[in-house]
Amino acid sequence: MPLDTQLNSLGFAKPPAETRVVVAMSGGVDSSVVAAELAREGYDVVGVTLQLYDHGAALAKKGACCAGRDIHDARRVAEEMGFPHYVLDYENVFKDAVIDEFADSYLAGATPVPCIRCNERVKFKDLLETAKDLDADCMATGHYIQRKMGATGAELHSAADANRDQSYFLFSTTREQLDYLRFPLGHLRSKAETRALAARHGLSVADKPDSQDICFVPDGNYASVIEKLRPGAADPGEIVHADGRVLGEHRGVIHYTIGQRRGLGIGGLNEPLYVVRLDVENRRVVVGPKEMLATRTVPVREINWLGNGGFADAGEHHVSVKVRSTRPPTEAVIRPLSATEAEVELLVAEEGISPGQACVFYENGTSRVLGGGWIWRGY
Repeated sequence: MPLDTQLNSLGFAKPPAETRVVVAMSGGVDSSVVAAELAREGYDVVGVTLQLYDHGAALAKKGACCAGRDIHDARRVAEEMGFPHYVLDYENVFKDAVIDEFADSYLAGATPVPCIRCNERVKFKDLLETAKDLDADCMATGHYIQRKMGATGAELHSAADANRDQSYFLFSTTREQLDYLRFPLGHLRSKAETRALAARHGLSVADKPDSQDICFVPDGNYASVIEKLRPGAADPGEIVHADGRVLGEHRGVIHYTIGQRRGLGIGGLNEPLYVVRLDVENRRVVVGPKEMLATRTVPVREINWLGNGGFADAGEHHVSVKVRSTRPPTEAVIRPLSATEAEVELLVAEEGISPGQACVFYENGTSRVLGGGWIWRGY
């Protein structure tokens, strides 16, 4: 490429009008602002919204994502800004790739993160391929994360606004996907900036509340969803102290998570007790003192590596990791066991680490996301 070639804001050496970009539109303010901004800059914008589950049930649910109300809002933004908009029926794909695994993971005693699987298996897989079929040069989303060009190609970086950063939910983005994706909001310093842009464009969604993380779980009641999908999943069993004492009866393992203290129904004891293990096979909820929750060793598999070189080639990796989306990164050493498995040693013990959660890797001293994997065994 000649040195004097001018790149547009999406990184292509041609005018915006000749650059087609598919915008994944959830119907919320973030993706709406992305679409509106790119349309204002003169790009050939095509909006696409995925119908992920039943319209009727979702219309009555405030804060739902990718259902009836949001599809209406996305279509309205496209009309306001004057670009085409399509709705794709992905209900079956979403159920097979996300919802079923969510239910099965809970039944196995894990604490899944379905938003990661949705990005990995639906939005950044099937929708991305649809964008290519539409001859788009790239696909843009409203995620708060940054794509930066490094010495060896595109890199993934945390968002400028730490309070909005979504890197934990996007660790499984592959290098090939990263080449094609764009995240125009990642550099913004606050959600207020996003809403100001929406107001500037006169978007009808400018003041729309943020959607909740798990779009298909009404009111955060995971158990009711799982019971509906897997009848008989909430069979009762024993609540057992780690020392073997039977303390009471629970109403189904799916109602409990590692680290839980409230709602155990075993009052009257002299010590505060926490859920330290879920024995699914024997339908037992095992409780113990808080110190039993602390661990420094985290087994991780299905690793997606975005760092330089091969994951298993360089020996140990000294990084920072997040073992839960709400926790700050903590220093750790990754010891690869294969190209996709590793043992992560935390320098300071963390409490409540649960199988089914993600362990996301960050480069020390920078905002770069080095990938991550899935925690697969509890302690």
